[in-house]
Amino acid sequence: MSRFRLYPTPAQQTGLLQQCRHARYVWNLALEQWSMWSRDKGPTPGYVDQSRELTEARAVFGWLRAGSQTVQQQALRDFDQAVQNFYAGIHGRPAWRKTGRHEGFRIVGGQAMRIEKMNRKWAKVLVPKVGWIRFRLSRAVPRAKSYRITRDQAGRWHLAFAAIPEPIPAPGAGEIVGVDRGVTVSAALSTGELLSCPGLSEREWERLKHLQRRLARCLSGSNRRRRVKAAIAQLHARAGDRRKDWVEKTSTDLAERFDVIRVEDLRIAQMTRRPRPRPDPERPGGFVSNRRRAKSGRNRGILVNGWGLLVTRLEQKAAGRVEKVSPAYTSQTCTVCGYCAPENRKNQAVFRCVACGHQAHADVNAAVNIAAGRAVNARREIAVPVSPKREPQLATSA
Repeated sequence: MSRFRLYPTPAQQTGLLQQCRHARYVWNLALEQWSMWSRDKGPTPGYVDQSRELTEARAVFGWLRAGSQTVQQQALRDFDQAVQNFYAGIHGRPAWRKTGRHEGFRIVGGQAMRIEKMNRKWAKVLVPKVGWIRFRLSRAVPRAKSYRITRDQAGRWHLAFAAIPEPIPAPGAGEIVGVDRGVTVSAALSTGELLSCPGLSEREWERLKHLQRRLARCLSGSNRRRRVKAAIAQLHARAGDRRKDWVEKTSTDLAERFDVIRVEDLRIAQMTRRPRPRPDPERPGGFVSNRRRAKSGRNRGILVNGWGLLVTRLEQKAAGRVEKVSPAYTSQTCTVCGYCAPENRKNQAVFRCVACGHQAHADVNAAVNIAAGRAVNARREIAVPVSPKREPQLATSA
């Protein structure tokens, strides 16, 4: 999906926010109707019935009629698709959209093609009920039948076209690479390369802590609290932009250099789930807080390194060339003799085999095992290799 930065005027921002409110209202109303289903009642209205009800509501309420019918009707279509994805097991249950967090709407059909290029750096798009809005030409505008306008929590507007780029062709050198994702080292390659995802600097971290302390002292609903939350959102948006940029560059580099890319088959959603509260035996009625604090730190380390986004972009850019390997004991198995034991992993960075004495970086050793498709069963006795369609040349460190 190609995304561009929008630069609306203050008056245009008011119009865009009104469109977002209409789309969010229609979505939440459709969700409320769908949530009222029970076994003793009939089926809830579908997309066709809800579109008919929307037409009747626009004839009665002037504030709803002032908005774009395309935006409101597309919100119903998006909700219908979300329900179908939920029943198919693709995504979770549709959730409520909230002000300040879910600000956006979609334009489809012929209205999505109203784009004019102003010069080499700027272009403009005609948004229904709002007018022509400038956006930055950071890349070529793709041919798409729809686009989505969103506003993030930092107050920035973006224009995203629903166009899937072509996959990157394989280099044909017949090489395979293993990628081990970690918290200290974002991605370790079987070639010996250690890649780190950039985040906030030390000075930015100090400012974030200072703003969080100020936020705790602000009154709920005050203007000062709103300004502090906006400043915090800007820092998080800056870190997110750096993470996405690193993922795009890393995934493109791997897709261009290697024919097959092997990664660990990790369930990130389950790994980053909030832990269940455990009763504290020393405090009746209390819970252990250190466990949740340690788990939240580990979850934050996983999310800020972009584990899931990296694999998603690899699967899109190197379509059909990404293989997932079981992560069982890949960090404890020696790449030279194949001996597996917890004692091999001395610490986070050092791997030293107690059987043959082989020493290497722990993450690189795990990446070589991933590249070879080696995993070990629960009894640590039998090597369980993956069965790829082909066996390219293994790219390992010298």
